[in-house]
Amino acid sequence: MALRIATWNINSITARLPKLLGWLEASRPDVLCLQELKCAEDAFPYEPLRELGYEAAVHGTGRWNGVAVLSKVGLAEVAHGLPGEPEYEGVLEPRAVAATCGPVRVWSVYVPNGREVEHAHYAFKLRWLGALKAAVTEDAAGERPFAVLGDYNIVPTDDDVWDPALFVGQTHVTPAERAALEALREEGLSDVMPRPLKYDRPYTYWDYRQLAFPKNNGLRIDLVYGNEPFTKAVGDSYVDREARKGKGASDHAPVVVDLTL
Repeated sequence: MALRIATWNINSITARLPKLLGWLEASRPDVLCLQELKCAEDAFPYEPLRELGYEAAVHGTGRWNGVAVLSKVGLAEVAHGLPGEPEYEGVLEPRAVAATCGPVRVWSVYVPNGREVEHAHYAFKLRWLGALKAAVTEDAAGERPFAVLGDYNIVPTDDDVWDPALFVGQTHVTPAERAALEALREEGLSDVMPRPLKYDRPYTYWDYRQLAFPKNNGLRIDLVYGNEPFTKAVGDSYVDREARKGKGASDHAPVVVDLTL
C-alpha cells in the first residue's frame, strides 16, 4: 500500500486556502498535518476540503496557533492536546492533535516558538516538549507506523540553518531544545529526512523579509519524526519548495513523505 503523508505550517488557513486547495489537488497527499491555522474550529473550511475527499480533525481557537489533520484514508482515535500539557499565561494553547489515518497514527504539532532564551515562553517551550515526549511514548513503541509531524521550531543541527553564527545564543538552536529532540529519539522516534541529504540544505522556513527565500537563507524546522515501522516504510522524503513561491505563500514549505506499507 502506497501512502503519502505531509506536514505544512500554513500560516493562516483562511489566507492560504486557495494555495492549500491547489496544492492538495496537485500533490494528492493521503494525510496532511497542518499548523498555525489561526482559525477557530467552527470557522474551519471543512466543506471545500470535503469536496476534495478530506476529513478533518481540527484543534483551534482562532488566535495564533491551531493544528489539524486532514485525511483521505479515515480518521479515528482523535485526541486534542497533550495529556498533562502546560499552560502559558493561564491558557492551554491548541498546539497538538492526533488521529489514526488508515494504517498509520500521526500527531500534528506546533511547538511553541520560545521567543528569547530568557523569556518565559522559552521555559514554556521546554515544558511543552517534555509533555510531548510523555504523550508519544506508547504509540512510538507500538508496531503500528507512527509519526509526529509539524513545526518543531527547533533546528536539529547546524547544517539545518543557513548561517549558524547568526543564531548563537538564540532560540531554535540551544542545547536544551536539541536535547528535546534527542529525548524523542530515546523514545524510538527518528528524523525521516535522509542523511546524507539528496540535495543541499532542504530548508522548510524562510522569513518574508530581506529576500530570505530567493537567497535561500532558511531554517529546517518542519520535521517528521517516525517510529521504526514508519521509517522503514519511507521510500522518499522531500521539501516542496515550489509551494513557497509566489504571492500569498506561507513562509513555510510542505514536507512530504512517501511510504510503502
